[in-house]
This record gives sequence, C-alpha cells and structure tokens, in this order.
Amino acid sequence: MTAGHSQQNAAVVLLFIHLCFSGGYQLTELQVGLCHLCNGTVQNGTAVSQFCSASAGLIDGRCCLLRKENIRDADYIIGLYVSLSLDLSNCSLSRVEDLQDAFSATTIDLSLNPIVNLDDSLFEGFIQLANLILPANLVCPGGNASWDKVKVKGETHFCEGQKDICNQTGYLSLNCPENSLCVPYGPGFFQCSCVDAFRGYKCLREGEFPIIQVFGPLAGSTVLVSILLWLTQRRKAISV
Repeated sequence: MTAGHSQQNAAVVLLFIHLCFSGGYQLTELQVGLCHLCNGTVQNGTAVSQFCSASAGLIDGRCCLLRKENIRDADYIIGLYVSLSLDLSNCSLSRVEDLQDAFSATTIDLSLNPIVNLDDSLFEGFIQLANLILPANLVCPGGNASWDKVKVKGETHFCEGQKDICNQTGYLSLNCPENSLCVPYGPGFFQCSCVDAFRGYKCLREGEFPIIQVFGPLAGSTVLVSILLWLTQRRKAISV
C-alpha cells in the first residue's frame, strides 16, 4: 500500500512536469482540430483542393497540411507541418464562433454555408491568411481595404492577398507609441511591438527583460512546492 501511494505521488509530479514542458506540442495538435469539424475530406474542385494538389500537400480530413522539406510520408506527424489550408465549405454552418485553433491557416474556405454574420475578430492573429472564401452575403474581414483583391462570383465572395495594414498612411505614427513599430496582426488588425532594448507598458522601459530574476524564483518555488507536496503525501502514506 505504501509503495502504491509513493508511485502515485511520483506520477503526479511527473505529470506536472510534463504539462509544463509539453504545452507547445499540445497546441500544435489543437491547430488541426478543425480538420474534422465537418464530415468527409477536402471537397473536389475547391480552392483548398486545387492548392493541395499543386503543392503536394497531405490531406487530413478537411485540411491540407504542408510538410517541411526532406520529411518522408512515413515520418509525418502532427507538429512537423509548415502551414495548413482549411476547407469548411458546404458544412451547413449557420455561424462560426471560434477559429483560433487554425491561426496558422493560409487559406480558409467557408463558402456554401448559411452563415448570416461573421465577426472580424475571428481572424485576429491570422497573419498568414492569404485567401479567404466566404458566402456572397458576407464582407471580407477588415473591409475591402484590407485585401489586395476582392470579388464576388456567383454565391461566393473571394478575399485574396491580405494587405499589411501597417504600410497604410497614418497607422505607424498615430496608433503606436514612441519606441515601437506597427506589426500586422490579421486582416484589419495590428500590434505595436517595442524596438531595440525597449519593453514594458508603451515601450517606456529600456534594457533587456530580466528573465533570470523573474522566472528563476518562479521555477525554484514550483520545484520546492512539488517536493514538499510529495514528501507530505509520502509521510501520510507511510503512517497509514
């Protein structure tokens, strides 16, 4: 019984460490979670299908994944893809509330869906999005000024070539504080990034961020608490 409790406590500690260091891989899996939102695979004749065929991509459900060079099909795993294209056309979607798991998508097809309204904030952070295909009744996120080419063909609205909003007159000088630069952050969105050695609120602090001073005590305290919890539980197990 004592050995069993000890193994259980050790497992808890190992699980905690695993969660701390494996978050990046879990997020990578979430990014392709939308691939199976709709039944079937990428629809024939769609923009995603044509792009996937031309780029020798790998189809996974409703996604086309582009692999890194020199990686064989047998070696392919989630996390080694460079980018994805998402085909959610003709999925009977009446509304779309969350697409953040697919923030690395270069092409998203939402056409042939009875979507009435689409919030621009859905595409905040989609800096790689180059082609967005919507039902004809919807407008391109960020407006026509956020895209190089906008056209309606039949029941489909095409938004092609996301523009860099920071290159448009006035954004750099009017919206970003001193010691910062405008950085595009999706169609119609931007962020202000501190330059050189500036950091903090409105980039007013100068000097490198004290990583060791901030995260050192945090890491130490986390390890200490984990050890104390393990010892406490071990003593309880022994007393039993």
